[in-house]
Amino acid sequence: MDFDNSNLMYWILLMAVGVIGFLIGFFLRGNGNPKGILEELETAKSENQGLKDKLHNCQKELEENKGSQIAAPTTIPFDFKAAKAVFKKTIKKDDLKLIEGIGPKIESLFHNFEIKTWKALSEISVSKCQEVLDSGGERYRVHDPASWPMQAKMCYEGRWEELHRW
Repeated sequence: MDFDNSNLMYWILLMAVGVIGFLIGFFLRGNGNPKGILEELETAKSENQGLKDKLHNCQKELEENKGSQIAAPTTIPFDFKAAKAVFKKTIKKDDLKLIEGIGPKIESLFHNFEIKTWKALSEISVSKCQEVLDSGGERYRVHDPASWPMQAKMCYEGRWEELHRW
């Protein structure tokens, strides 16, 4: 076999495979009919427009209802029986003295800052607690309020056993 002839046969075979592949793809796609593709494109465009319209309507409805629905604050009911069972004494709701390190005088300092409930104390920062203590003078600066908001949250949520272990 001649080397030049085998090289030519190789290229002819390669071209024949390419043409056959092209024809198979052409017929499988729909005989080159772009009409089906254009129909799909139009369908996709109309679906896209419909979704844009829905989004616009939802945004408009959200803007209209923005101020009308104010979420009611959720409050956790105080279970004095559970608190009494754990501490073996009667516990008053929002008694800040239940928190370790807070006595009557420190409680009155918090009351001066309008922090009168466990929930209010649980929502302030430790630095704010330190500010309250600093307002009482030098004698209150020795106290460490780092855990007070956490303990107040335990009281507010009724986690009495966890607080008692603390």
